[in-house]
Amino acid sequence: MNDQRKADALDALRELTEHVSAELESVLVSSEVAYGELNIVVVADQLLKVLKFLRDDPTCRFVVPIDITGVDYPGREKRFDVVYHLLSPYQNQRIRVKVETDENTPVPSAISIFPMADWFERETYDLYGILFSGHPDLRRILTDYGFDGHPLRKDFPTTGYKEVRYDDEQKRVVYEPVKLAQEFRSFDYVSPWEGTDYVLPGDEKAN
Repeated sequence: MNDQRKADALDALRELTEHVSAELESVLVSSEVAYGELNIVVVADQLLKVLKFLRDDPTCRFVVPIDITGVDYPGREKRFDVVYHLLSPYQNQRIRVKVETDENTPVPSAISIFPMADWFERETYDLYGILFSGHPDLRRILTDYGFDGHPLRKDFPTTGYKEVRYDDEQKRVVYEPVKLAQEFRSFDYVSPWEGTDYVLPGDEKAN
């Protein structure tokens, strides 16, 4: 990108930031520009108003939801950020919208604004346990029906769970304890031949 194009992109981003900040001032918690994108944190109960504005406003026209996901901060009272990545192909801009919530407080579903939010919100519920009010079918989408817990939470245990797979011989789904392909090994960092049960010629230092 040449210097003029960089300058034009910065000017467009500055104008977008000023416009969004002015129009959404009453519902903005914070805003910043990072890595060439505008990032805004908004009041959760005003989320749909914000998304509708960003979609319909002629200066914005963020009509494509790229992703909806979560981020877990277990040390916070509101431990989750719900993050919306939106694209405006008309303005050649991207924006990141965040709202904060806890384990029990639902975030308004964005399906009425972006119908494709359906599966994004189900995935976020499945992996983080974040609730979405007004979602017509909020159930797991990636893990198994009887799965316990939410795998992308920072406090999710990494052992003690079962593997679910289809067994072609039994022609059914089977549940098995998770096991590592290689058992734990005790490494001898003194010897370059660690792991052998015998001493190789020239490797007497291992003793």
